[in-house]
Amino acid sequence: MDKFIINGGRPLVGEVAISGAKNAAVAIIPAAVLSDDVCRIENIPQISDVTNCLRILYEMGASVKTVNAHTIEIDPRPIRTHIVPHEMAKKMRASYYLLGALLGRFGKASVSMPGGCDLGPRPIDQHLKGFEMLGADIALQDGMISVFADRLVGNSIYLDVVSVGATINIMIAAAKARGLTVIENAAKEPHIVDLANFLNSMGADIRGAGTDVIKIRGVEHLKGTAYSIIPDQIEAGTFMVAAAATGGDVLVNNVIPKHLESISTKLIEAGAEVIEYDEAVRVRRVGPLNKCVVKTMPHPGFPTDMQPQISTLLSVADGTSIVSEGVWDNRFRYTEQLARMGANIQVNGKVAVIQGVEKLKGAPVKANDLRAGAAMLIAGLIAEGTTEIEDIQYIERGYENVEEKFRRLGADIKRVTLPSTAAKVG
Repeated sequence: MDKFIINGGRPLVGEVAISGAKNAAVAIIPAAVLSDDVCRIENIPQISDVTNCLRILYEMGASVKTVNAHTIEIDPRPIRTHIVPHEMAKKMRASYYLLGALLGRFGKASVSMPGGCDLGPRPIDQHLKGFEMLGADIALQDGMISVFADRLVGNSIYLDVVSVGATINIMIAAAKARGLTVIENAAKEPHIVDLANFLNSMGADIRGAGTDVIKIRGVEHLKGTAYSIIPDQIEAGTFMVAAAATGGDVLVNNVIPKHLESISTKLIEAGAEVIEYDEAVRVRRVGPLNKCVVKTMPHPGFPTDMQPQISTLLSVADGTSIVSEGVWDNRFRYTEQLARMGANIQVNGKVAVIQGVEKLKGAPVKANDLRAGAAMLIAGLIAEGTTEIEDIQYIERGYENVEEKFRRLGADIKRVTLPSTAAKVG
């Protein structure tokens, strides 16, 4: 097992290129199962969630060809099974998108209950409700979810809560259903639009993605395609926050600035300067950090996946900040790790009160989950002294070459391999 060692206190300066969007990739790769031919997917991020997703398709029989570091070709035609390998599926939450993809292709699918980061209860009842409304039957047994239908038929589906996962899964399943499917109260995240554009490039008829009403008119066949994934909004936001937190000056390249508006707004409020270009944003800070009030909400609100990072920045801002979590129950577990470094954060349910301190101090910490790990990286960069971060496998689920990207910006960060008997951080 590896860990990161960071010697903090250096402002980040320079340029960084943002990789393809994790959340788009892990939806688009399963959706390729619906194709009648080869799909070429470009701007693929080199992260463990993508590797696992591709490995699952390969184990199921698909031909998966690596064209270059960020381009793959998937031929789903050799797939003959509707059962996703259990051990592989439970490693990542996005494996549940294969329910919609295999249901759309074979009329049946079996996937184990999904894994991923522990952020509290993350029920898939809205996914299953959508499949049932399309005419599928559901069976839950021994940790496996099975869905099956003689023929999927379009329907009007109202989501009881705004769910990114359910919106994506229903959209995938409905792409080849008979007739018109309407998803109301749909999620509006950029990667939902990206998935719709990918499916449409294959010949699907999907309209309204990016609004709260999505209409899918099913088609008989979906052809092969070549498609490039959008830049990762959360990776970009993480480097933007890191630049501001360290008092640096960073040009964040290969982004869609429109996707970053809620993040940019809070950084400006916190005392940073954010300059937008066509495909880049520049973040710099020379003065003190200011307190903020942040509430995470579905897009276009402030992303829940950026909450740990912005809270880390606010831990060294002047005054008292309030951060409210509007999506997940367990998103504040990382605050225990920040407290090890001297942060003053009081959590009550889904609200954190952050009293800014003058500085954080390096300490042994761990990544509780993917975005908590990103927060620990930022904390280590701004802390006085040395920070050691364990459980970095969570970070590698969503950040490509993260230590190298930070190193190029001037960070003192290195990866070391732990002996198997190393004591774990509590």
